[in-house]
Amino acid sequence: MTDKEILVVDDNEAVLRQIATFLAGTYDYSLVRSGPAAVGYCSRERPDLVLLDIEMPGMDGFETLRLLKLNPDFQKVPVIFLTSKHDRETEVRCLKCGARDFIRKPAEKSILLHRVDLHIAISSYQAQLSDSVALMSNILGVAVAELIECRDEKTGGHVIRTSRYVEYLARDLLANGRYEYELNEDSLEMMVRAAPLHDIGKISISDKILLKPGRLTDEEFGIMKGHAAIGASILKHMHARTPTQDYLKFASMIAASHHERFDGKGYPYGLRKEQIPLCGRIMAVADVYDAIAEDRVYRPALTHEEACRIILSGEGTQFDPGVLDAFSRCHGEFEALVKSHRLVKSPEGQLLMEAGQA
Repeated sequence: MTDKEILVVDDNEAVLRQIATFLAGTYDYSLVRSGPAAVGYCSRERPDLVLLDIEMPGMDGFETLRLLKLNPDFQKVPVIFLTSKHDRETEVRCLKCGARDFIRKPAEKSILLHRVDLHIAISSYQAQLSDSVALMSNILGVAVAELIECRDEKTGGHVIRTSRYVEYLARDLLANGRYEYELNEDSLEMMVRAAPLHDIGKISISDKILLKPGRLTDEEFGIMKGHAAIGASILKHMHARTPTQDYLKFASMIAASHHERFDGKGYPYGLRKEQIPLCGRIMAVADVYDAIAEDRVYRPALTHEEACRIILSGEGTQFDPGVLDAFSRCHGEFEALVKSHRLVKSPEGQLLMEAGQA
Protein backbone atom coordinates (compact mmCIF):
# COMPACT_ATOMS: atom_id res chain seq x y z
CA MET A 1 0.00 0.00 0.00
CA THR A 2 1.25 3.51 -0.82
CA ASP A 3 1.13 6.43 1.60
CA LYS A 4 -1.14 8.37 -0.80
CA GLU A 5 -4.70 9.22 0.18
CA ILE A 6 -7.65 9.42 -2.21
CA LEU A 7 -10.79 11.40 -1.38
CA VAL A 8 -13.90 9.95 -3.03
CA VAL A 9 -16.96 12.22 -3.34
CA ASP A 10 -20.28 10.74 -4.48
CA ASP A 11 -23.85 10.98 -3.22
CA ASN A 12 -24.50 7.32 -4.03
CA GLU A 13 -23.58 5.02 -1.15
CA ALA A 14 -23.27 2.00 -3.45
CA VAL A 15 -20.76 3.81 -5.68
CA LEU A 16 -18.71 4.84 -2.64
CA ARG A 17 -18.59 1.23 -1.38
CA GLN A 18 -17.61 -0.07 -4.81
CA ILE A 19 -14.75 2.42 -5.27
CA ALA A 20 -13.60 1.72 -1.72
CA THR A 21 -13.18 -1.94 -2.64
CA PHE A 22 -11.20 -0.92 -5.73
CA LEU A 23 -8.80 1.23 -3.71
CA ALA A 24 -8.47 -1.03 -0.67
CA GLY A 25 -5.02 -2.52 -0.26
CA THR A 26 -3.45 -0.01 -2.68
CA TYR A 27 -4.38 3.45 -1.39
CA ASP A 28 -5.68 4.99 1.80
CA TYR A 29 -9.03 6.63 1.16
CA SER A 30 -11.76 8.77 2.69
CA LEU A 31 -15.39 8.83 1.56
CA VAL A 32 -17.83 11.77 1.63
CA ARG A 33 -21.33 12.07 0.17
CA SER A 34 -21.65 15.74 -0.86
CA GLY A 35 -19.85 18.76 -2.25
CA PRO A 36 -20.01 20.75 1.02
CA ALA A 37 -18.56 17.74 2.87
CA ALA A 38 -15.71 17.57 0.36
CA VAL A 39 -14.97 21.30 0.75
CA GLY A 40 -15.00 20.94 4.52
CA TYR A 41 -12.71 17.91 4.40
CA CYS A 42 -10.18 19.65 2.15
CA SER A 43 -10.09 22.68 4.43
CA ARG A 44 -8.67 20.38 7.12
CA GLU A 45 -6.77 17.75 5.13
CA ARG A 46 -4.86 17.62 1.86
CA PRO A 47 -5.65 14.45 -0.12
CA ASP A 48 -3.27 13.42 -2.88
CA LEU A 49 -6.09 12.99 -5.41
CA VAL A 50 -9.86 13.51 -5.53
CA LEU A 51 -12.41 11.35 -7.34
CA LEU A 52 -15.37 13.71 -7.70
CA ASP A 53 -18.89 12.89 -8.89
CA ILE A 54 -20.46 15.52 -11.16
CA GLU A 55 -24.18 14.78 -10.73
CA MET A 56 -24.86 15.49 -7.04
CA PRO A 57 -27.90 17.28 -5.60
CA GLY A 58 -27.47 20.80 -4.26
CA MET A 59 -23.81 21.43 -5.04
CA ASP A 60 -22.69 19.58 -8.16
CA GLY A 61 -19.13 18.52 -8.97
CA PHE A 62 -18.33 21.63 -11.01
CA GLU A 63 -19.27 24.00 -8.19
CA THR A 64 -17.48 21.78 -5.67
CA LEU A 65 -14.27 21.95 -7.72
CA ARG A 66 -14.59 25.73 -8.09
CA LEU A 67 -14.76 26.13 -4.30
CA LEU A 68 -11.91 23.67 -3.75
CA LYS A 69 -9.68 25.67 -6.12
CA LEU A 70 -10.15 28.77 -3.94
CA ASN A 71 -7.92 27.06 -1.36
CA PRO A 72 -4.26 27.81 -2.29
CA ASP A 73 -3.16 24.52 -0.71
CA PHE A 74 -5.41 22.62 -3.11
CA GLN A 75 -4.16 24.09 -6.39
CA LYS A 76 -1.87 21.18 -7.28
CA VAL A 77 -4.14 18.35 -6.13
CA PRO A 78 -5.34 16.35 -9.18
CA VAL A 79 -9.09 15.90 -9.56
CA ILE A 80 -10.71 13.17 -11.67
CA PHE A 81 -14.42 13.60 -12.39
CA LEU A 82 -16.81 10.66 -12.17
CA THR A 83 -19.71 11.04 -14.60
CA SER A 84 -22.50 8.94 -16.06
CA LYS A 85 -22.83 11.43 -18.92
CA HIS A 86 -21.05 10.47 -22.13
CA ASP A 87 -21.60 13.62 -24.21
CA ARG A 88 -18.74 15.68 -25.63
CA GLU A 89 -19.90 18.92 -23.95
CA THR A 90 -19.61 17.41 -20.48
CA GLU A 91 -16.16 16.02 -21.21
CA VAL A 92 -14.90 19.38 -22.50
CA ARG A 93 -16.37 21.19 -19.50
CA CYS A 94 -14.66 18.73 -17.13
CA LEU A 95 -11.24 19.57 -18.55
CA LYS A 96 -11.86 23.30 -18.92
CA CYS A 97 -12.82 23.73 -15.27
CA GLY A 98 -9.52 22.30 -14.06
CA ALA A 99 -10.05 18.55 -13.72
CA ARG A 100 -7.12 16.38 -14.79
CA ASP A 101 -9.29 13.61 -16.23
CA PHE A 102 -12.73 12.01 -16.14
CA ILE A 103 -13.97 8.43 -15.71
CA ARG A 104 -17.32 7.27 -16.98
CA LYS A 105 -19.62 5.49 -14.53
CA PRO A 106 -20.09 2.70 -13.78
CA ALA A 107 -16.34 2.61 -13.31
CA GLU A 108 -14.28 -0.46 -14.11
CA LYS A 109 -11.65 -1.33 -11.53
CA SER A 110 -8.74 -1.62 -13.96
CA ILE A 111 -9.52 1.71 -15.63
CA LEU A 112 -10.04 3.55 -12.35
CA LEU A 113 -6.83 2.26 -10.78
CA HIS A 114 -4.84 2.96 -13.95
CA ARG A 115 -6.05 6.58 -14.05
CA VAL A 116 -5.42 7.08 -10.34
CA ASP A 117 -1.92 5.54 -10.59
CA LEU A 118 -1.13 7.71 -13.63
CA HIS A 119 -2.18 11.02 -12.07
CA ILE A 120 -0.56 10.26 -8.74
CA ALA A 121 2.69 9.56 -10.61
CA ILE A 122 2.39 12.75 -12.68
CA SER A 123 1.66 14.81 -9.57
CA SER A 124 4.67 13.33 -7.75
CA TYR A 125 6.93 14.02 -10.74
CA GLN A 126 5.70 17.62 -10.98
CA ALA A 127 6.39 18.14 -7.26
CA GLN A 128 9.92 16.76 -7.64
CA LEU A 129 10.51 18.91 -10.72
CA SER A 130 9.23 21.99 -8.89
CA ASP A 131 11.58 21.27 -5.98
CA SER A 132 14.51 20.84 -8.37
CA VAL A 133 13.73 24.10 -10.18
CA ALA A 134 13.41 25.91 -6.85
CA LEU A 135 16.74 24.51 -5.68
CA MET A 136 18.49 25.49 -8.91
CA SER A 137 16.90 28.93 -8.77
CA ASN A 138 18.13 29.36 -5.19
CA ILE A 139 21.64 28.32 -6.15
CA LEU A 140 21.74 30.68 -9.12
CA GLY A 141 20.25 33.54 -7.10
CA VAL A 142 22.78 33.20 -4.30
CA ALA A 143 25.60 32.78 -6.84
CA VAL A 144 24.64 36.06 -8.55
CA ALA A 145 24.41 37.83 -5.20
CA GLU A 146 27.80 36.47 -4.10
CA LEU A 147 29.41 37.54 -7.40
CA ILE A 148 28.27 41.09 -6.69
CA GLU A 149 29.39 40.77 -3.08
CA CYS A 150 32.87 39.62 -4.17
CA ARG A 151 33.58 43.14 -5.38
CA ASP A 152 34.02 44.03 -1.70
CA GLU A 153 36.15 41.52 0.19
CA LYS A 154 35.04 43.06 3.50
CA THR A 155 31.41 41.98 3.06
CA GLY A 156 32.02 38.27 2.49
CA GLY A 157 29.08 36.14 3.60
CA HIS A 158 26.73 39.13 3.92
CA VAL A 159 24.03 37.67 1.68
CA ILE A 160 23.97 34.34 3.53
CA ARG A 161 24.03 35.88 7.01
CA THR A 162 21.28 38.39 6.29
CA SER A 163 19.13 35.60 4.88
CA ARG A 164 19.56 33.72 8.17
CA TYR A 165 18.72 36.87 10.16
CA VAL A 166 15.55 37.32 8.11
CA GLU A 167 14.58 33.74 8.93
CA TYR A 168 15.22 34.22 12.67
CA LEU A 169 13.03 37.34 12.77
CA ALA A 170 10.25 35.97 10.56
CA ARG A 171 10.04 32.69 12.47
CA ASP A 172 9.76 34.53 15.76
CA LEU A 173 7.01 36.77 14.37
CA LEU A 174 5.16 33.75 12.99
CA ALA A 175 5.45 31.83 16.27
CA ASN A 176 4.09 34.83 18.17
CA GLY A 177 1.18 35.43 15.81
CA ARG A 178 2.35 38.82 14.56
CA TYR A 179 1.32 40.06 11.12
CA GLU A 180 -0.81 36.96 10.55
CA TYR A 181 -2.34 38.44 7.39
CA GLU A 182 1.09 38.96 5.83
CA LEU A 183 3.14 36.12 7.26
CA ASN A 184 2.73 32.37 6.91
CA GLU A 185 5.03 29.45 6.15
CA ASP A 186 4.91 30.09 2.41
CA SER A 187 5.66 33.81 2.61
CA LEU A 188 8.41 33.12 5.17
CA GLU A 189 10.06 30.69 2.75
CA MET A 190 9.79 33.26 -0.06
CA MET A 191 11.40 35.96 2.10
CA VAL A 192 14.33 33.74 3.05
CA ARG A 193 14.89 32.72 -0.58
CA ALA A 194 14.61 36.34 -1.72
CA ALA A 195 16.83 37.93 0.93
CA PRO A 196 20.22 37.20 -0.73
CA LEU A 197 19.19 39.34 -3.72
CA HIS A 198 18.43 42.50 -1.71
CA ASP A 199 21.53 44.36 -2.94
CA ILE A 200 21.56 43.13 -6.55
CA GLY A 201 21.20 46.76 -7.67
CA LYS A 202 24.77 47.41 -6.52
CA ILE A 203 25.87 45.84 -9.78
CA SER A 204 25.27 49.30 -11.26
CA ILE A 205 27.43 51.16 -8.68
CA SER A 206 31.05 51.90 -9.60
CA ASP A 207 33.87 50.44 -7.49
CA LYS A 208 35.06 53.99 -6.79
CA ILE A 209 31.90 54.61 -4.78
CA LEU A 210 31.11 51.09 -3.58
CA LEU A 211 34.62 50.48 -2.17
CA LYS A 212 35.40 53.99 -0.98
CA PRO A 213 37.01 53.67 2.48
CA GLY A 214 35.92 57.09 3.69
CA ARG A 215 32.63 58.97 3.96
CA LEU A 216 30.68 59.38 0.73
CA THR A 217 29.97 62.85 -0.60
CA ASP A 218 26.32 63.88 -0.99
CA GLU A 219 26.59 63.25 -4.72
CA GLU A 220 28.15 59.83 -4.21
CA PHE A 221 25.55 58.88 -1.62
CA GLY A 222 22.81 59.91 -4.04
CA ILE A 223 24.26 57.53 -6.62
CA MET A 224 24.61 54.76 -4.01
CA LYS A 225 20.96 55.14 -2.99
CA GLY A 226 19.95 54.37 -6.56
CA HIS A 227 20.82 50.69 -6.06
CA ALA A 228 17.51 50.02 -4.29
CA ALA A 229 15.25 51.07 -7.18
CA ILE A 230 17.63 49.59 -9.76
CA GLY A 231 17.67 46.24 -7.97
CA ALA A 232 13.88 46.22 -7.70
CA SER A 233 13.58 46.89 -11.43
CA ILE A 234 16.03 44.10 -12.31
CA LEU A 235 14.16 41.61 -10.15
CA LYS A 236 10.75 42.74 -11.40
CA HIS A 237 11.85 42.01 -14.97
CA MET A 238 13.29 38.65 -13.90
CA HIS A 239 9.95 37.73 -12.31
CA ALA A 240 8.08 38.79 -15.46
CA ARG A 241 10.22 36.36 -17.45
CA THR A 242 9.85 33.52 -14.90
CA PRO A 243 6.41 34.11 -13.32
CA THR A 244 6.39 30.72 -11.58
CA GLN A 245 9.29 31.84 -9.38
CA ASP A 246 7.23 33.70 -6.79
CA TYR A 247 10.24 34.42 -4.61
CA LEU A 248 11.43 36.95 -7.20
CA LYS A 249 8.35 39.05 -6.44
CA PHE A 250 9.43 39.14 -2.80
CA ALA A 251 13.01 39.83 -3.87
CA SER A 252 11.85 42.87 -5.86
CA MET A 253 9.90 44.19 -2.86
CA ILE A 254 12.85 43.64 -0.53
CA ALA A 255 15.31 45.31 -2.89
CA ALA A 256 13.03 48.34 -3.21
CA SER A 257 12.14 48.74 0.46
CA HIS A 258 15.00 47.57 2.70
CA HIS A 259 16.33 51.15 3.00
CA GLU A 260 12.94 52.67 3.78
CA ARG A 261 12.43 53.87 7.36
CA PHE A 262 9.41 53.39 9.60
CA ASP A 263 9.18 57.18 10.06
CA GLY A 264 9.14 57.84 6.31
CA LYS A 265 12.65 59.32 6.09
CA GLY A 266 14.21 56.48 4.12
CA TYR A 267 14.70 55.91 0.41
CA PRO A 268 13.99 55.49 -2.46
CA TYR A 269 10.27 56.32 -2.06
CA GLY A 270 9.92 57.73 1.46
CA LEU A 271 7.41 55.05 2.50
CA ARG A 272 6.35 54.91 6.14
CA LYS A 273 4.96 52.37 8.59
CA GLU A 274 2.80 49.69 6.91
CA GLN A 275 3.32 51.27 3.49
CA ILE A 276 6.64 49.42 3.65
CA PRO A 277 6.16 45.70 2.85
CA LEU A 278 6.72 43.46 5.87
CA CYS A 279 9.57 41.70 4.05
CA GLY A 280 11.32 45.07 3.68
CA ARG A 281 10.80 45.98 7.34
CA ILE A 282 12.33 42.65 8.39
CA MET A 283 15.21 42.96 5.91
CA ALA A 284 16.00 46.46 7.19
CA VAL A 285 16.84 45.10 10.66
CA ALA A 286 18.82 42.16 9.28
CA ASP A 287 20.81 44.38 6.90
CA VAL A 288 21.70 47.04 9.46
CA TYR A 289 22.67 44.48 12.09
CA ASP A 290 25.09 42.82 9.70
CA ALA A 291 26.52 46.18 8.65
CA ILE A 292 27.21 46.97 12.32
CA ALA A 293 28.45 43.57 13.49
CA GLU A 294 30.84 42.92 10.58
CA ASP A 295 33.88 44.76 9.23
CA ARG A 296 33.26 47.39 6.57
CA VAL A 297 35.66 49.36 4.38
CA TYR A 298 34.88 52.49 6.41
CA ARG A 299 35.12 51.00 9.96
CA PRO A 300 35.76 47.80 11.96
CA ALA A 301 32.99 45.64 13.37
CA LEU A 302 31.22 46.68 16.57
CA THR A 303 30.29 44.26 19.34
CA HIS A 304 26.97 42.44 19.48
CA GLU A 305 25.98 44.54 22.49
CA GLU A 306 26.71 47.75 20.60
CA ALA A 307 24.80 46.47 17.60
CA CYS A 308 21.76 45.64 19.77
CA ARG A 309 21.86 49.07 21.39
CA ILE A 310 21.95 50.82 18.02
CA ILE A 311 19.22 48.62 16.52
CA LEU A 312 16.85 48.99 19.48
CA SER A 313 17.38 52.77 19.62
CA GLY A 314 15.75 52.92 16.17
CA GLU A 315 12.36 51.71 17.43
CA GLY A 316 9.55 53.62 15.74
CA THR A 317 11.96 55.78 13.76
CA GLN A 318 14.16 53.60 11.58
CA PHE A 319 12.56 50.26 12.41
CA ASP A 320 9.14 48.67 12.88
CA PRO A 321 8.51 48.22 16.65
CA GLY A 322 6.89 44.84 16.00
CA VAL A 323 9.97 43.54 14.19
CA LEU A 324 12.16 44.88 17.00
CA ASP A 325 10.07 42.91 19.51
CA ALA A 326 11.13 39.82 17.59
CA PHE A 327 14.75 41.01 17.51
CA SER A 328 14.75 41.51 21.29
CA ARG A 329 13.70 37.86 21.70
CA CYS A 330 15.97 36.21 19.13
CA HIS A 331 19.09 38.42 19.05
CA GLY A 332 21.01 35.58 20.73
CA GLU A 333 20.75 33.64 17.48
CA PHE A 334 22.24 36.64 15.66
CA GLU A 335 25.15 36.69 18.12
CA ALA A 336 25.78 32.95 17.71
CA LEU A 337 25.97 33.33 13.93
CA VAL A 338 28.37 36.27 14.21
CA LYS A 339 30.61 34.34 16.60
CA SER A 340 30.71 31.30 14.31
CA HIS A 341 31.63 33.55 11.38
CA ARG A 342 34.41 35.25 13.33
CA LEU A 343 35.76 31.87 14.46
CA VAL A 344 36.02 30.73 10.84
CA LYS A 345 37.86 33.97 9.93
CA SER A 346 40.27 33.73 12.88
CA PRO A 347 43.65 31.92 12.71
CA GLU A 348 42.29 29.34 15.16
CA GLY A 349 39.27 28.80 12.95
CA GLN A 350 41.42 28.35 9.88
CA LEU A 351 43.48 25.74 11.71
CA LEU A 352 40.32 23.91 12.76
CA MET A 353 39.03 23.92 9.19
CA GLU A 354 42.36 22.65 7.87
CA ALA A 355 42.42 19.92 10.53
CA GLY A 356 38.89 18.91 9.58
CA GLN A 357 39.79 18.75 5.91
CA ALA A 358 42.91 16.66 6.51
